[in-house]
Formats: sequence, structure tokens, C-alpha cells
Amino acid sequence: MSVEAIVLILSVITAAIIGVPLVWSLVLSSVLSIVVAGEINMLPTLVQTTFAGGFQYALLAIFFFVLSGNIMTHGGLSKRLIDFSDSLIGHVSGGTAIVCVVACAFFAAISGSAVATTAAIGGLMYPELVKRGYPRDHAAALPAATGVLGVIIPPSVLMILYGSINNVSPGKLLMSGMIPGIMGATFIAIICYVYGKKHKIASKEKFNWERVGTTFKKAILSLIMPLIILGGIYLGIFTPTESGVVAAVYSIIVTVVVYRSMSWSTFKSIVIESCKTTGSVMILVMAAGCFSYLLTIYQVPAALSNFVVSNVSSQYTYFAGVVALLLFLGMFMDVGAIILILGPMLAPVARSYGIDPIHFGLIFIFTVAIGQATPPFGTNLFVACGYSGLSVMQIGKKSLIYSSALVLVIILCIVFPQLVTALPNMMGY
Repeated sequence: MSVEAIVLILSVITAAIIGVPLVWSLVLSSVLSIVVAGEINMLPTLVQTTFAGGFQYALLAIFFFVLSGNIMTHGGLSKRLIDFSDSLIGHVSGGTAIVCVVACAFFAAISGSAVATTAAIGGLMYPELVKRGYPRDHAAALPAATGVLGVIIPPSVLMILYGSINNVSPGKLLMSGMIPGIMGATFIAIICYVYGKKHKIASKEKFNWERVGTTFKKAILSLIMPLIILGGIYLGIFTPTESGVVAAVYSIIVTVVVYRSMSWSTFKSIVIESCKTTGSVMILVMAAGCFSYLLTIYQVPAALSNFVVSNVSSQYTYFAGVVALLLFLGMFMDVGAIILILGPMLAPVARSYGIDPIHFGLIFIFTVAIGQATPPFGTNLFVACGYSGLSVMQIGKKSLIYSSALVLVIILCIVFPQLVTALPNMMGY
């Protein structure tokens, strides 16, 4: 590996560790590497590459998914989903905890964000879980761990981001998360059931069809939204980018016109906040495009691929190494930083092993996302601290129990890639 390549990688890692904002870490390391290489004449090309990184049609989906998620989050949707879930399964052992899991899964199919899912569902479910007899640390940790599904069950901002950086179909990548996301929710629900059975935690309320019907009527418009988005993408009626527009328009109609649960001033603040979030992501994507360009020029992916292929015997060994690395880094680094820095390096190596890009992308994103629920720096844990008043480590210890179920899903998806690729391969485009 060349000196300039080493400077590029070490400088971006060092800058990230000492707390330099990621966008500046990527840009400054790129400039430093071409200075060391003595190729100042590359600077105009680097600038053009940086700006070109922002002109990707698929990236338009990020704003619309963020907007629709924020609108539904502030529009009282989470309470409707919780009430409906509780009417279905709240009466079984551990039912309240399972309701939390189901509500997170429903909300994940709308928000596309792990933090938003944790905040919206956790803020409402934590007091109820404590009231039903769950220890405070368990009650706080459950939404934090299940909130990870917010970036696995489509739509997912992280999948759009990963796809744009690594030239992977955003639509197929989004659909790849459906089965693993449902499996993750199911496995966590099983843990909740066993815990509830062991500690004799059950609701005193009985199952009531009338209540199911009432809560379903109140939540039906919210439940339809994921079907419209995913059905449209799957059937090829509209692209992932266009589905973001559909989601935003639908959320406005449901929240503002039908439910009338949002004021004009709140709507304006949500639009402004969504623009800020999207702007931050776009700047990161542009900086990552510059960084990825230099990685390719310096032949870092090729060198890494040759090294790994000569020292790693199989796909499974490579997957094991990648999962272990990402689980470790996820405890300390921001999810976006890992995707932008390591994605362009690890994805080409996976292709050299004959691993399907969609399969590897889902495993990569799922593994990194678990870091949002693991101590000491998981963002979901910080959200849980806000609604519970507990420390990160108190919540993090219990979150690891639920996160282990998600790791099991990853292992199954590695061994049985059809769990990931079945739906994408059946898509109409």
C-alpha cells in the first residue's frame, strides 16, 4: 500500500477519534493525502468529484423519508399503534413488552430511523412497562434495542446512504431488510414472552374483539402507509425516491387533514428540521465521495482484497471478521461514520468473494445498527436515558440481552442468504 493511501486512512481515523466532525475528517484527510503524494493538480478533480457525489437521484429519498417520519412522529401516531398492538397481544404473558416490540416494528416501517423509533415508542411504553412490574433498566433497554429495527425494516435512511456510496440498488436494499427485520422483532418478542412467563408478568385485561376493532379503526391509516410504500417499490409502481414523496404526501394528509393532530407552526418547524438533517447527510455523502474516489485511485480496495483473499479461507470467515469488527466499532463510532469510511473498503472485497452486494449490504447495515443500542456510546441508549433517568451503563447491560437476538438474526442471514435476497430478487426491476 502506498504512503499516500496510509496517510489517507490513518488521518481520517485519527481525526474521527479526536472528535473532528466527520465531514471535515473526510475532506482534510483527502487533501492531506494528495499533498503528501505531491499531486496538487488533482485538487480540481477532487472538487468536481465531491460535488458530483451530491447529484444522485436516489438521495432525494432521504429528505422525503426524514420528513414523513418526523411528521408521523409528532402527529400522535405512536399512541395509536401502541393501543392497537396492546388490544391484540397485551393479555399474554409478557404482553406489555411484546406490545412495545410490535409497536417499534410498526413504527420502524414508517420512520426509517432508530432514534425516532426509540424516542416515539420508548417515551410512551417505559412508564407502562414499569407500572406492569418490569425493572426500570429492562423497561428502558427494550425500546432502545428494538429501536434498531428502525433502520432495518424499510424505509431506511441508512440503506439509501449505503446504496448511494457503494453503487447498490436502493430499492432492492430496502426490500432486503423486511424478512430480517421481522425475524429480529420475533426473536426479541420471544425473549419478552419467556421473561414474562418466568416472572409471572401478565396483564389483567382479557382479549376483547370489540377493543381490537376500535383501536384498528383509529390506527388503520397509519398501518396502511407501510403497505403503500413497500408495495409500490416491490411491484415497480414507483422508485424508492418516488416512494419517499408518496410517504411524505400521505403522512401530511393523514396527520394534518384527517387526524388534525399537528399545527401549522409545528409543521413548519418539522420541515425546517428535516431540511437541516438532509443537508447534513448530503454534505457527508459529498465528502465521502471524495474520500472513496481517492481510495479507488490509490487502489486500497484492491490491496485489501488481495490481502484478505490470501489470508481468509472462505466467505463465512470474511463475514465473521467483518461482523466482529463492526460490532466493536459500533460501540464507539457513529453509524454514519462507519458506513462512509468502511463501506467503500469492505464492499469490494465482499464482491471478490462472490458475495451478493445486497446480501453484504444488509449484513453491514444490520451489524452497524446494533451499535446504536450497545454501550458506551449507543445513540438509542442516550435517548433511553432521557425518558428513564437511568445511566447509559445501567440500560446498556440489559440492552445487550435483547441485542443478542439481533446478532442471532445476522448469523442466520449469513448462513441462509435467501432470507436477505429472496424479496429483492423477485422485484420487478
